[in-house]
Amino acid sequence: MSKHPPASRTHHNAFCEAERWTLVRGATGKTVSHHRTYELPLRSGRILRTRISRPIDKSEYRPSMWSHILRYQLEVDTDAFWRCVSGGELPEREPTRPRPDSGLSFYLLDQITRMLGVDPREAATMTDAEAQAILNQYWTTRADEAEAFQR
Repeated sequence: MSKHPPASRTHHNAFCEAERWTLVRGATGKTVSHHRTYELPLRSGRILRTRISRPIDKSEYRPSMWSHILRYQLEVDTDAFWRCVSGGELPEREPTRPRPDSGLSFYLLDQITRMLGVDPREAATMTDAEAQAILNQYWTTRADEAEAFQR
């Protein structure tokens, strides 16, 4: 016998509300009507999505269905789910990965390697500020040349 009651649509909805999942809206800006659909953006950039069939009532999920929802949609274990629903304790989600101090943004990498011909290995050692300075110098030079040509 399980130490938790069978999960229902009401429990599923309570979990999403407690963890502050957001309701998905359709193209018209209204909430989706065929299911209650929630999303939870994670710090890593991934987005979890879960759907609850209507009506949201005490209808119980089959164990296999509930196992799938926990594992693939909510990404929590049974105990974490019930701690959230019963006690409001939010589940631990993936930790925030620190952003590297250095490294070039893709836009600048593309601009200085493709337009200016900077070697990609050299560009990989630059900071955004260094790459931006090179790009600014290029555009300043181009503007000066264009102005001289018009005279």
